[in-house]
Amino acid sequence: MRWKHRADIGSAPRGLPAPHRSPTRKGIPVILIRRRRRHLAVLAATTLVLTGASAGTAHAEVPPDAPEQISNGDFSAGVAPWFSYGTGALDAGDGRLCTTVAGGLANPWDAGIGHDGVHLNAGAEYVLGFDVSATPGAAVKAVLQLGSAPYTTYASVETTAGTEPKRVTQTFTVPAANDNAQLVFQVGGATAEQRLCLDNVSLRGGEAAPPYQPDTGPRVRVNQVGYLPGGPKNATVVTGATDPLPWQLRSAAGAVVASGESTPRGVDAASGQPVQTIDFSAYRTPGTGYTLVADGETSHPFDISGALYDRLRADSLQFFYAQRSGTPIDGDLIGAGYARPAGHLGVEPNQGDTSVGCQPGVCDYSLDVRGGWYDAGDHGKYVVNGGIAAYQLLNTFERTKTAETADGGTVLGDATLRVPERGNTVPDVLDEARWEIEFLLRMQVPAGEPLAGMAHHKIHDRAWTGLPLAPQDDPQPRELHPPSTAATLNLAAVAAQCARLFAPYDAAFAAHCGTAAKTAYAAAKAHPARYASVTDGTGGGAYEDDNVTDEFYWAAVELYLTTGKKTYLDDVTASPHHTGDVFTPGGAFGWQSVAALGRLDLATVPNGLPSADRVRVRASVTAAADGYLAALRAQAYGLPLPGDAAAYVWGSNSNVVNNAVVLGTAFDLTRDAKYRDGAVQAADYLFGRNALNISYVTGWGEHSAQNQHSRIFGHQLNPDLPHPPAGSLAGGPNAGIQDPYAAQLLAGCQPMFCYVDDINSYSTNEVAINWNSALAWLASFLADQGDAGAVPAPTCAAGYQINGTWPDGFNTQVTVRNTGTSTINGWTARWAFTGDQSVASAWSAQVSQSGATVTAKNLSYNAKIAPGASVTFGLIGKAGALANPAPTLITLNGHACTRPLT
Repeated sequence: MRWKHRADIGSAPRGLPAPHRSPTRKGIPVILIRRRRRHLAVLAATTLVLTGASAGTAHAEVPPDAPEQISNGDFSAGVAPWFSYGTGALDAGDGRLCTTVAGGLANPWDAGIGHDGVHLNAGAEYVLGFDVSATPGAAVKAVLQLGSAPYTTYASVETTAGTEPKRVTQTFTVPAANDNAQLVFQVGGATAEQRLCLDNVSLRGGEAAPPYQPDTGPRVRVNQVGYLPGGPKNATVVTGATDPLPWQLRSAAGAVVASGESTPRGVDAASGQPVQTIDFSAYRTPGTGYTLVADGETSHPFDISGALYDRLRADSLQFFYAQRSGTPIDGDLIGAGYARPAGHLGVEPNQGDTSVGCQPGVCDYSLDVRGGWYDAGDHGKYVVNGGIAAYQLLNTFERTKTAETADGGTVLGDATLRVPERGNTVPDVLDEARWEIEFLLRMQVPAGEPLAGMAHHKIHDRAWTGLPLAPQDDPQPRELHPPSTAATLNLAAVAAQCARLFAPYDAAFAAHCGTAAKTAYAAAKAHPARYASVTDGTGGGAYEDDNVTDEFYWAAVELYLTTGKKTYLDDVTASPHHTGDVFTPGGAFGWQSVAALGRLDLATVPNGLPSADRVRVRASVTAAADGYLAALRAQAYGLPLPGDAAAYVWGSNSNVVNNAVVLGTAFDLTRDAKYRDGAVQAADYLFGRNALNISYVTGWGEHSAQNQHSRIFGHQLNPDLPHPPAGSLAGGPNAGIQDPYAAQLLAGCQPMFCYVDDINSYSTNEVAINWNSALAWLASFLADQGDAGAVPAPTCAAGYQINGTWPDGFNTQVTVRNTGTSTINGWTARWAFTGDQSVASAWSAQVSQSGATVTAKNLSYNAKIAPGASVTFGLIGKAGALANPAPTLITLNGHACTRPLT
């Protein structure tokens, strides 16, 4: 924790309008959407030792104006920031907090209601007070404790609650300081079911927490990793000056290599800071250790290099191996500190994922749901979030078939990542995605059961566990939660994508995916309105969603792209999302808003959409990208996000990245450098060009986040555990501040300051698979841009014509034309099939195939292609069960050719 007072103009958090209201997404308030992640400690039987003052001890009177340490103790603001475990849903509808507690729980600590973020001073006097009632009546114990292992108790008070509210007070002395203590009301252990209510909870005493001031470092904010030589190079200066400022770019040796004047930008809305911006894009000389000097301040050092992001591609994907469930993590692959046994395979104390039953009343069977990725900071596994994360990894690979700068996927091939499957002839990124896909397939309801073909929404612990906790040490029972339409459609979409991408490498697995996708889609159509409950948030996030029209659209798109079947195309074109605006300013897409995924794939993956419709689809992507460029240019920190508080939500960094994904896709479609430069500039914000001057990616930049909320990566609480691995993306600023630890530090923060790099701040600093999947896509795009120089003019054109088809084959003619000014002497043409097509024979060229990639090389008589001349060759292909559209990208000697040939 950095408590540092400094004269950084505008860096102190400032007030927000009150009351602050979050916008809605799909008709659901964002503040409710974001409550899905509550990761809070449960009091174990070993924590019952009373270390506070005894009842007979004399105390000085606590002053009536002593600071209040409890937030929303009268519940006038609803439930937040209170949490529960082992109880029913919390209800604050009548101005008090009530819940139902099941009878027959063995111990008092088996159910509880709690509040994190309690500030305590060692040796200080406190008075705890609360109103409590229970029907028909129960014992209640209030415990003030350390909120993580070893759960040291500072004080406790026991009472018996009856049907009428009872006021309980106790004064005590706190033996130790704690900035993030936890108050828990233990409410389990009664024989009969109880309706229990709390009100007017108060803990007064000690001192108010000192004002939190983040150490924001130098007032010149740069991308601490660096800049691509031919790309945009921008920085932001926090300054009270209103006239332009002189700036200098200095080499590692201190020499001035470029200079100029900044541009005043006034007060930045998202940070509340007076700022100016610096553009030094004209300087293109590669080097290391550059610094930028302005207004008497020197920035963090950075590099200028075309290889800046090469390692980030692997690092961001490595995160998923570290999150794997059901397999030991090999320290030789990821680093010795990350090695651990397999989690949740039924080895004590785990109760395992190999035979998991349902919540009471949900089903009467058990499923083997081993594998997959732990979702975020907890040990839960969620189909809807796993769906979008797996999609983005698959899409990162699929882009290599359609994007000119992706170079055919060579750097994403086999043996390019540190995964156990490397060397199996399958691209490693597909191997990593498969680990999650196999779990998703296991979540499908078996044939013969009610709701067969649907997917269970999630599987996680019955109750919340504490921080930190290694997966192999989790003792909680695991439960399947009810199937949902949203989860089923996520499964259908990802399994359809799996079917086409795995076809060249593992035909049996691809076919399994294809069957599961069709079954799931049919099941979702038969049960179109089974929604996950917003109240199902004990032990894991709710991931609620009661509008699944976007999921239906996405699943139909993926099934159409994979199969080419008219029945799916009809569903695509009938959806309102096919022609609607699916790209929102605050975030192009997310786990709950997936229509844009279908739109992006229709724009990029070869398919049989009518020409005019395809043109419209592509134009909608570039129009959205234009909107994100406008937002980027309007922000003094250069990110493609609006500057108001509504844009800074739980996981705001992933929204920045997903908007950058749209920019990158627009570049792939148009070859217009403005879109590429927008995506590149968006990365500056992630790596330090922000109000807090922090890189949100662990291990990247001079000052990076390292204490993300995670049970696995708990170094901040236990030095024997590691930090998150390099390449882990923090959630980022969240103006909603839905965790009490952040709330006590950041109340009234300007949006860009609503972040703290602390493991206890789950609403600003969590890790999540869908955030790192977004980073992996962007990292791969950035690495593919090299120096980001001028986009070369096309020097070839190509045509691909299927002249005839029959049940198991097709006849194709390919023509390439030299549109350049020099004779081509020796040529190689390449493209990639979308699915299970293969080359059987060819003429007028040497044609071979590796995976999905087809390579055609000249023969001796047609090696030369004069300017304006063409060469034609042909092949007989073997058709499979999947779609067989013409490829959209054909390269000649490594350069993309315009299509179609004109």
